[in-house]
Amino acid sequence: MLDLYSRAIVGWSMSDKINRQLVQDAIHMAIEQRDITDTVLVHSDQGSQYTAASYQALLNHHGLICSMTRKGECHDNAVAESFFHTLKNELVHDKKYRTRAEAKQSIFKYIELFYNQQRRHSYINYQAPFVYENITTPA
Repeated sequence: MLDLYSRAIVGWSMSDKINRQLVQDAIHMAIEQRDITDTVLVHSDQGSQYTAASYQALLNHHGLICSMTRKGECHDNAVAESFFHTLKNELVHDKKYRTRAEAKQSIFKYIELFYNQQRRHSYINYQAPFVYENITTPA
C-alpha cells in the first residue's frame, strides 16, 4: 500500500501466494501505521484478491473507499508499478536469496529503513517520504 501524497510504503506483505490474505495483511499494516481521520481512497486493480468479499468488508469496516482500475487501463496503477520497478532495480535483481525469510528481511530493510526514510523522490521535491511528511504535515 503506497501513500500517493508522500510516496511512502505504508502497508506491505509477502507470501508464496497472491491471494486475499496477502492484500488484507498489507491493509492491516497500513491501518496500524496511519491514524486515519479523513476519507481514504484505496486503489487497486481488479484482481480476485481485491474483489473478494472479505477484502471489501475489511475496507468498509474501516471506512475506506474502494477504487479499482478500469479494465485494460494499466496506467491507473503507474505509481505502484513504478515502486515495484524501483524495488527490483535497486534491490532484488542483484540478490540471490536462499530462503523466503531472507528475502522478506532484505525487503523489509529496503522499505522501512531506506525507501521510506532516505530515498529521495523527484515528485516530493527530492525528499524521502517520511521526511516530506514531517515537513508538510502540521503537528
